[in-house]
Amino acid sequence: MAEKRIGQRTFEFNSGVRVVASAAVAGPKEGEGLLKKDYDRIYPDNYAGADSWEKAERKMMEDAVSLAVEKAGVSTDQMDVFIAGDLLNQNISASFTARTHQIPYMGMFGACSASMLTLTTAAILVEAGFCNYTVAAASSHNSTAERQYRYPTEYGGQKPDTAQWTVTGAGAGVLGKKGKGPRVRYATLGKVVDMGLKNPFDMGAAMAPAAADTMEAHLRDIGKKPGEYDLIVTGDLAGVGHPIAADLLEKRGFKTGEEFKDCGLMIFRNDQQAFAGGSGCASSALVTYGHIIDEMMQGRLSKVMVVATGALMNPVSYQQGESIPCIAHAVTLEMPGGGNGGEKG
Repeated sequence: MAEKRIGQRTFEFNSGVRVVASAAVAGPKEGEGLLKKDYDRIYPDNYAGADSWEKAERKMMEDAVSLAVEKAGVSTDQMDVFIAGDLLNQNISASFTARTHQIPYMGMFGACSASMLTLTTAAILVEAGFCNYTVAAASSHNSTAERQYRYPTEYGGQKPDTAQWTVTGAGAGVLGKKGKGPRVRYATLGKVVDMGLKNPFDMGAAMAPAAADTMEAHLRDIGKKPGEYDLIVTGDLAGVGHPIAADLLEKRGFKTGEEFKDCGLMIFRNDQQAFAGGSGCASSALVTYGHIIDEMMQGRLSKVMVVATGALMNPVSYQQGESIPCIAHAVTLEMPGGGNGGEKG
């Protein structure tokens, strides 16, 4: 077997599994942000032509999958498995998208870590020879998340500066062993870390220790230092959690520099009133399947680690006073010698 496990948590991929193509679609607020040129589609409003926010999120994931498959030069009939996750109860955005596309389906819930959880699983299936092509996807929507986890936007409730803005959009990647896309080289599974925090309006602080734990395991397992990467991004720690993660890593012997960023801080402009920054499954999905893949294909990045972070509570658990268990999954993408120009994915 070509695949190799390093330590308890890290997988090394040796057979040339690649992100053959990718697509990212975004809501209107995201489409006015810092990465607007990297999105394949920007919707004019949060309804995206649907009659509810939940249907809009589903449409966004459907569109992201369709665009990624089209760009890969294959058809949905050639996709062996569709692996996807979102934030809604029972994973309905992913499940209903699977109903539309009729690809064999594995739904996965990892909260906002879903982008790298699904990508890791999709890569494992290709590496092991079970699949020729897989599709990994993740989505979130500000209005659906607010309605489920906090208060509907019509309520107009005030939020503290530590709160985050759930990113509206979806990202998808087609994985296989053909093409010129970035290779999936390593993946490290996270462990659940719970520091006893209970505030749903301060998710960055709750998730930062899980991000640091997974990054430390990833770097120790493969024998790397942060400075050996062109870019390391956490999923959605934003302005509160990102510096906490950097401090925790430095205390553990891994000092980060300008290569260490956060997806939740890369999407919105400072004047867009996104509180501490972006959050949600689409935070890391838009940055990865939009911006990062494009930068790697254009030769501007050659080695990137994406550490998608997630808070594993639900509305009932925090209403009952439970603390917030968190997790992070890390994936290293490599484009030896830089990209080959050409189009994204």
